[in-house]
Amino acid sequence: MKITLNQDPSYAETEVIINCSQADEDVLRLVAMLRVYQKKLVGILDGERYLLDTKDILYIDTADKKTFLYTEKAVYQSALRLYELEESLRELDFFRAGRSTILNFRRVRSVRPELGRRWLVTMDNGEQVWVSRQYAEELKEKLQQAERSILK
Repeated sequence: MKITLNQDPSYAETEVIINCSQADEDVLRLVAMLRVYQKKLVGILDGERYLLDTKDILYIDTADKKTFLYTEKAVYQSALRLYELEESLRELDFFRAGRSTILNFRRVRSVRPELGRRWLVTMDNGEQVWVSRQYAEELKEKLQQAERSILK
């Protein structure tokens, strides 16, 4: 893969152009990673609305019919339902970890299988989240994809 960076103060904004013979899995993953930096979510904290970069979100959880966005610094409430967030974030490497939890795979530090086919996931900030056995297969697939991409 050839990478070229052109810097010029006359450019009004950054533009990324990918030239390829075919959009294979690697190219599509690259596009998805670039989209992570563009996507924002609205989080509510103490009555104020904040624009949050999706790359800063560790995980999303629901409790008492409310949805929360967890970052390293704070926990924000979201007006969106979990299934709405899951659909819009799937292409950005977020995945369902349980009935009420979505994890940002890019913010996972380590994983450990536990009894009962559940997995214990440690996030970048050291916080631990469980992946239920229902959703463990998706985690395993993501781990295998990550290993394959490293070997390439």
